[in-house]
Amino acid sequence: MKPVVVDKVASIAQHNHLTSEVRLSEDIPCEEGVLIAVRVLNNKSRYNQLELTSGRMATVTMGDIVVGALGHRNALRGYSGHLPSKLAVGDHVNLLNIGGVIGICDSANPAVGEPFECEVLGTVLEFPYLGERIGVPARSGSSKLDANATLATGDVPVIALAGTCMDSGKTAAACAIVGRLRHLGLKVSACKATGVALRRDVLAMEDAGATDTMIFSDLGIVTTTAKNGPALTRALLTQLASKKPDVIVLELGDGLLGSYGVAAILADQQIRSALTAVVLCANDPVSAWGGAKILRDEYGIEPAVVTGPATDNDVGVQQIAERLSLQGINALSNGVALGDKVAGLLQKAAK
Repeated sequence: MKPVVVDKVASIAQHNHLTSEVRLSEDIPCEEGVLIAVRVLNNKSRYNQLELTSGRMATVTMGDIVVGALGHRNALRGYSGHLPSKLAVGDHVNLLNIGGVIGICDSANPAVGEPFECEVLGTVLEFPYLGERIGVPARSGSSKLDANATLATGDVPVIALAGTCMDSGKTAAACAIVGRLRHLGLKVSACKATGVALRRDVLAMEDAGATDTMIFSDLGIVTTTAKNGPALTRALLTQLASKKPDVIVLELGDGLLGSYGVAAILADQQIRSALTAVVLCANDPVSAWGGAKILRDEYGIEPAVVTGPATDNDVGVQQIAERLSLQGINALSNGVALGDKVAGLLQKAAK
């Protein structure tokens, strides 16, 4: 056990309340969510920032000592990497995302360049036993996910946002909806149920006016999967509903065909029954067509409205209306109309 002064603590360690000095162990359990400290070995000009526990973005530079959490990632427009089976001090790993997920990179999208190469320094220790200097490996999250979590939303309606891919406008749409519903006098809660740990999206929803927010990493999950996605969604919705909001906005990160568990969530009949409406976010008219077909044919869900880059101008909106018989509303240029559309759905559901 040795003390180390760290330069940056990633947001994945949000609930661990670490100071700038941590104590490390050479024994490294290779399990998702275990916090480790690494030294950054290179500089990058692209995708070179880290989200801190404060929510601020900080530029990472060679020599920085960073605390993050072990995990994996399967991102189409970022890094794909796996959780190592074993690690020792001095081994090399990679920063896989801005939130501080650490693993072994298998593939990189050219748009983000090669990942940060990092040297493992050890496992971050916590000392939970009062009056004793017995350290245990620190793990991300404020609580542990109950794999048998039940769903109890009561009468609280849920508006879900599902996308055709990452970067399809889900968070922008969620913020537009949250902001408008708040202006209409509703108490809005929001959560993100799938993806890779990064608080940026739920912080944006807070900025838009959400009273209470949660993300899957609050429950100790670094990267969501088809196995844990449904339980996570049930737990998040139940916890937020217990605070009696007027509506919950649920963002399903990644895409309908991704590996982060969106399909498993929508396939869960209990969760599907709790959804008041599903907003489809699409990158272009073709993906809007495919996304609508998946929702309709595989889950029996009729999208309430289409938004995202597919609706950036009237051409896309017209194609969506003609080919899908759905209304397209752009969240960036016409967020009030999108929020009013959702408000109308809530009023209809309440009757």
